[in-house]
Amino acid sequence: MKAHLLYVEDDESLGFVTRDNLELQGYQVTHFADGQLAMEAVKEQRFDLCILDVMLPGVDGFTIASEIRKYDTQVPIIFLTAKSLKEDKIKGLKLGGDDYITKPFSIEELILKIEVFLRRRTIYAPHAASNFKVGKYEFDHANLQLKLNGDAKSLTQREADLLQLFAEKPNQVIKRSVILERLWGEDDYFLGRSLDVFISRLRKYLKKDESLKIENIHGVGFRLKM
Repeated sequence: MKAHLLYVEDDESLGFVTRDNLELQGYQVTHFADGQLAMEAVKEQRFDLCILDVMLPGVDGFTIASEIRKYDTQVPIIFLTAKSLKEDKIKGLKLGGDDYITKPFSIEELILKIEVFLRRRTIYAPHAASNFKVGKYEFDHANLQLKLNGDAKSLTQREADLLQLFAEKPNQVIKRSVILERLWGEDDYFLGRSLDVFISRLRKYLKKDESLKIENIHGVGFRLKM
């Protein structure tokens, strides 16, 4: 199912371009240029993530965030602002915001942050799927277990998180930067070396099924072929 995003931005050009790019990424986007309309929408609809411009005519982004938190204490909220004042950031976080992006921003940065928050919400959701079939293996993410023919291998949390990322997107290329941001919190050269170590470990754990292969897509990322 497509993640449903609430996007509130009164700048017509920016709103159109951002919404268009988010929809191209496969998201369902409900966009409002009016804060009051957004306030009404959060009472009637469920959103997976909210992107709120702080500086809006009439009802501002902080007020919308306060209203959202009355109905949903878990949905991630990202603020968009032309201000970089520490006081504004603190205020937004106290209201229940999760992150800030200062204008002007890149679409890639916004998409990456959206992916990070949606990923985290999926991991910690009460009913999130945690059992996967990976080739001949049974993978139980919640219990950090990789099983084959009754034999169980215990995984570390990070090993399990990395394998889950591949299990959710089999035969798809996952960028190194996306993996690092999701599992380590930032894209850094030295963290990238750590990622290579974890990839080597997973390859070792999966070697008993010759149909499985974690491919290194040079300069891009990795793909689990099944």
